[in-house]
Amino acid sequence: MKTSQRLEDAINKLYVAFHRNELNPECCYNCAVGNILDNKDSWKNLTDRHGSIELNYLGKVHQNLGRKFNGYSPLELFQIESVFLNACGYSLPFSQFGNKPKEPLSKDVLFIGLCATVELLCNLDYIHNVMDHSKLFDYTTSKSKSLSELSKAE
Repeated sequence: MKTSQRLEDAINKLYVAFHRNELNPECCYNCAVGNILDNKDSWKNLTDRHGSIELNYLGKVHQNLGRKFNGYSPLELFQIESVFLNACGYSLPFSQFGNKPKEPLSKDVLFIGLCATVELLCNLDYIHNVMDHSKLFDYTTSKSKSLSELSKAE
């Protein structure tokens, strides 16, 4: 499957961060977007609230000028961050009083966030989700029967 360079780079950076325990949803350097942007935090100045997809004046200027950060527009970056935080269990926009996971750095929480993030990254590039296993097995479940009904039939 042919992927874009930005997708390839983003997935590689997230993979490395996950396995090096350098992925942290509460740190703008080490969150999903922070890692995609080489652990820089300048992206946070394009919105007024962490986890929001609403651009501030500076963000709108960069968006309207067509500015890209490692291949992603400001709006795409905030969509990525929003999906990551939401999938990790945070209420958005992020605040100290909002909902958050009990163990935000647990591998289980981070993996769920990464799966949702990779799915969005693929959607942004109009390709099939690279983490979807159904193609691997070349099988689709029957919508008319549940799994328990299928096991009883055997």
